[in-house]
Amino acid sequence: MGEPQSPHESVLLAEVLGALAPLDGAVVIDGTFGAGGYSRALLDAGASVVGIDRDPSVAPFADALAAQFPGRFRFFAGEFSALEDAAEGAAVDGVVLDIGVSSMQLDLAERGFSFMRSGPLDMRMSGEGESAADLVNGLSEAELANLIFAYGEERASRRIAKTIVAARSETEISDTLELARIIEKTVGRKPGGPHPATRTFQALRIAVNREFDQLVEALFAAERLLPEGGRLAVVTFHSLEDRIVKRFFDETKTAGPQSRHLPQAAQAQPRWSPVRKAARAGAAEMARNPRARSATLRSAIRTSMAARPVLSSGLGVPGFTRGAA
Repeated sequence: MGEPQSPHESVLLAEVLGALAPLDGAVVIDGTFGAGGYSRALLDAGASVVGIDRDPSVAPFADALAAQFPGRFRFFAGEFSALEDAAEGAAVDGVVLDIGVSSMQLDLAERGFSFMRSGPLDMRMSGEGESAADLVNGLSEAELANLIFAYGEERASRRIAKTIVAARSETEISDTLELARIIEKTVGRKPGGPHPATRTFQALRIAVNREFDQLVEALFAAERLLPEGGRLAVVTFHSLEDRIVKRFFDETKTAGPQSRHLPQAAQAQPRWSPVRKAARAGAAEMARNPRARSATLRSAIRTSMAARPVLSSGLGVPGFTRGAA
């Protein structure tokens, strides 16, 4: 049996490897395994790797690496916030997280992530829990508008929500192309511009998979898990994710303002020291892999300071609460 062919190309691969170096003999957790692109490169560089993914469809790629690198690759089925469980008590030198949806998920119409293909309105990475169809057909108009605005930064969120509610009153919305057409009809489409459903689909996917909660929990888990000198590399694909990571690494962004009328508190020693400035894909990679256009890599080295308790305030995590008018 041949090795499974990956339809997904890992973005900023060389930059991620550089951020986690040195890798020979290191133990690295690949928190978002996908098709195993980062894991394979890390293994080729001499590291031992634990891959994590909640998507059952990645099993063939994990099995292939386990067979090729016996004793150096292990797979943990679960959410990437469970870094400590995946480590199983082993010392870990580095963690890499690639946030968001993979190309192979987008390319499978039956997964319901893409507005370019007809498929069930699903979007569940794990295949379990509430689907996008449940949200689209179950939330109130105000809740839908708030969700689309908070998680998709869609300025036409109220118009889109109103049109969705009107359409579902006739028949349940269950197909991705059906939802995309409703949105396009509502806001129109500019020639050469992004598809008008892009931001709404992003918002639904984030909500279905609790992506912001997962990201925050994973960042603090990495802070607890990594020893002094340990390295964390995080690749994000839109500004909301990138803002969370940026503020997590820079504690001056989350400390809050101090009154100039009060004695100034001593600046605490940071938990993270940046490896380098944020990295983005060059022209060659963007031409080869369009998904890399929006990617940003932030990386840092763990200091000796004790880990913080999990706290999302100050990280700029968008808020959406059911029942909010």
